Amino acid sequence: MDKIKLTIDGVPVEVDAGTTVLEAARVAGIKIPTLCYLKGVNEIGACRMCVVDVGGRALQAACVMPVSPNMNVKTNTKDIREARRANLELLLSTHDKKCLSCVRSQNCELQQLCRELGVENGDRFEGKRIKYETDDLSSSIVRDNNKCISCRRCVATCQKVQNVAVIGAIGRGFKTKIASPWNASLAQTACINCGQCIIACPVGALREKDETDTVWSYISDPNLHVVVQPAPAVRVAIGEEFGMPMGTRATGKLATALRRIGFDRVFDTDFAADLTIMEEATEFLHRLNGGTLPMITSCSPGWVKYCETFYPEFIPNLSTCKSPHMMAGALIKTYYAEKAGIDPKNIRVVSVMPCTAKKFEAKRHEMYAEGDRTVDAVITTRELARMIKEAGIEFARLPDGDFDPLMGESSGAGAIFGATGGVMEAALRTAYETVTGETLEKVEFYSVRGLDGIKEATIHVGGLDINVAVAHSTGMAAKLLDMIKAGEKNLHFIEIMGCPGGCVNGGGQPIVSASVRAMVNPAIVRASAIYEEDEAKQIRKSHENPEIKKVYAEYLGEPNSHRAHELLHTHYEKREVY
Repeated sequence: MDKIKLTIDGVPVEVDAGTTVLEAARVAGIKIPTLCYLKGVNEIGACRMCVVDVGGRALQAACVMPVSPNMNVKTNTKDIREARRANLELLLSTHDKKCLSCVRSQNCELQQLCRELGVENGDRFEGKRIKYETDDLSSSIVRDNNKCISCRRCVATCQKVQNVAVIGAIGRGFKTKIASPWNASLAQTACINCGQCIIACPVGALREKDETDTVWSYISDPNLHVVVQPAPAVRVAIGEEFGMPMGTRATGKLATALRRIGFDRVFDTDFAADLTIMEEATEFLHRLNGGTLPMITSCSPGWVKYCETFYPEFIPNLSTCKSPHMMAGALIKTYYAEKAGIDPKNIRVVSVMPCTAKKFEAKRHEMYAEGDRTVDAVITTRELARMIKEAGIEFARLPDGDFDPLMGESSGAGAIFGATGGVMEAALRTAYETVTGETLEKVEFYSVRGLDGIKEATIHVGGLDINVAVAHSTGMAAKLLDMIKAGEKNLHFIEIMGCPGGCVNGGGQPIVSASVRAMVNPAIVRASAIYEEDEAKQIRKSHENPEIKKVYAEYLGEPNSHRAHELLHTHYEKREVY
């Protein structure tokens, strides 16, 4: 590829042709502020925070301006600084500036730019402020257009990454807002509750539906027995909320923090991930002998809703297995309740998830067991961090603790559920040994790892060649399903995760600014920690987990038994698109 030489603030730079000025500046170690920019997703030059002087009469947006030979770029002149401040103040003129009550306070890209550019109040311009009603009807996501700056990052993510497209910009001038068709609530649309719009939003216009008050009320009620379970991806992200490096494994500190908050039992969703593998691998082997193929995983509720809404013809392909935290909830209110001698009506189950769609999932009528909700509240990694801070717990200084026995032991296979490809790899570890009767000396299946949008492999299991595929993000899922419908793929087993990168990059994880994401992909860093968690385990296969063996021996009988189907399996149905 041709190389282009240019100068940025006196620094000589050489980059590939087609590179933008913004990217070239980053190569040179020069920071240009951005707000609407989201690498590879939203590069539209709308906010004008990245304006630079490239010669000529007008300042140009660096995020969309391609470099040219011998270009002389200036990023820090008086005119540029004044233009950026003015643009920022114009954005603030219509922005609800109640920062102390905003969930994004101190982690807001708009707020950060104000500090960096010395904008203290934004009162120089008087914008026509329109009061919008907050949309809080969704079980997962709250939308507050009073804080929206019309950057369109959420729109681009919903359309280009997730292929859902339930929001867009409507109106003109001061009346411009991000909304759904016919001004419908998100709850009335085909929104899949994934929360990727929240991750994309630079301000507090989108946030998770907060359930921390509900959880506190459970904990403070002396008549209730409150059980908590954290997902695999939570432990490699929670530390970021307390200043720890991205990808820090904080499993022990997480267990300790949950106990200090006041939960009566601290179980582990990783245990239920092992349980899911036992059920899912068995179901897959049954399907190989005459069932509906390809079988597609059902652990991701955002993906399941996407399938029900946009690809209902694939509903029979979905595994009937509930997701791990729903399996755990069902067992807590039956198996654990019996063992502990507690009336299930007095038990409350709280799931700590990296995913906003889990809030929606927990309320689905298909997820009830024996007439009762199996999971009573779902909080995200961010919500748990707020609870820890509210309780005055210094997370980074906590000693490492353990999860409680009965449903606290897990294998490395359960841990890798948090990364794209993890469910597939965990299932293959068990399916291989079940079919062949041989012991896997090397448990890693590297062909299903990584961040390629769609990964394919043929796994040799005994005398069988099993064609597998892994997709992450519903946009990539759509591409894969379209290829299957066109007869281009012959697959037996598919893993799909609704969020790009899998659960480690879920809609409920710590929010990383666009400028940091442009340099470091949280999905890669957190997934690396997930695989370290796997490697550190003495037991790395789900079927070798002693607590899994115990629950089958004492309660479930065997995988896919009648009792297992009653508690651990479900069904799905077509959803209408409004």
